[in-house]
Amino acid sequence: MNTEYKNILIIKPSALGDIVHALPVLKVLRSSFPNACITWLIRKEFAPLLECVDGLNEVLLFDRKLLGHWYYKPAVFKALRDFMKKLQHSHYDLVLDLQGLFRTALFARMTNCDKRIGMTDSREFANLFYTHKVRRPADSMHVLDYYYALLKKAKIEINPITGPFFKVPNKAVVSIREKLRQLNITKDFLVLVPSSAHFSKCWPAERFAKLAEHLNRQFGLDIVVIGTEKDKYILEAIQNHCSIPIIDLTGKTTIIELVALFQQAKGVVSNDTGPGHIAVAMHVPTVLIFGHTNPMRVGPYQRPECIAAIEPNNRPATIKSSNPAYRIEHVPLEMVLEKIIAQLKRTTQTITE
Repeated sequence: MNTEYKNILIIKPSALGDIVHALPVLKVLRSSFPNACITWLIRKEFAPLLECVDGLNEVLLFDRKLLGHWYYKPAVFKALRDFMKKLQHSHYDLVLDLQGLFRTALFARMTNCDKRIGMTDSREFANLFYTHKVRRPADSMHVLDYYYALLKKAKIEINPITGPFFKVPNKAVVSIREKLRQLNITKDFLVLVPSSAHFSKCWPAERFAKLAEHLNRQFGLDIVVIGTEKDKYILEAIQNHCSIPIIDLTGKTTIIELVALFQQAKGVVSNDTGPGHIAVAMHVPTVLIFGHTNPMRVGPYQRPECIAAIEPNNRPATIKSSNPAYRIEHVPLEMVLEKIIAQLKRTTQTITE
């Protein structure tokens, strides 16, 4: 039987892929408490993603870049004080810290909520600030099952929701269609996400190029590359190894436009990075390529068809492994092709039927 909650705070400020992993928690809360006020504390740069999500009443912005300089700028100190007052005076009756760091646990403590739930193995002694602590489930290493354990601690019944988790604002649909029109994309396309904030998470550019050629020949798909402006060098490396045109959208899409782009794409192949996790959550045919990061911890939840990795089921429970056998360059082209082709064929058959 659910305990009735009326005012709930989810603390999950970053990063993009991690926020996507936490979306089922919001869905369970909204399903369980349709009349509750649910707030999500998130870093300012990732907040646009929540514009594509149903079920939230309020978004509480944490501007890390601004508030991190409170100690020598009076105006910033005032902004920090206002942020703290918001936490202290919102009268939450349930706070879930899904981040598990000293800063986020401190935010939870500032609420003075009587039920502040976090993870026993949180980093930086964060668990000192929780009223209720939860151990990692013995039967699963995936982070989402850990989040579900926090909900169970709050006496909330778990009915796992598989998504899709996004709605696409009309303004983003119109915007991305115009950008595709300007690039003369008139047929079906597949999106590549060949970049990452960490070089060790980047599959070789020449393999992305070979994958693009194969999918273009077999399915007649245009190939679109996305990323930040800083990722132009990866785009150029793919273009240099590729015999077909590669369409450049690097540095040209907002987070909301990415959601709209994936909605129109036939498929996505990505490194283990935020945009790839968005595509999985939208149920677009997607393959995420993993290196040292453990896909059983932070990969697509119960979606093995979306995972390309060396021995994904035989790794220790740690988030990352130092075993050189798991390096991302060891993931063969054939494995990624097999995974994405199977999904593309299945989608085509479903549409035909």
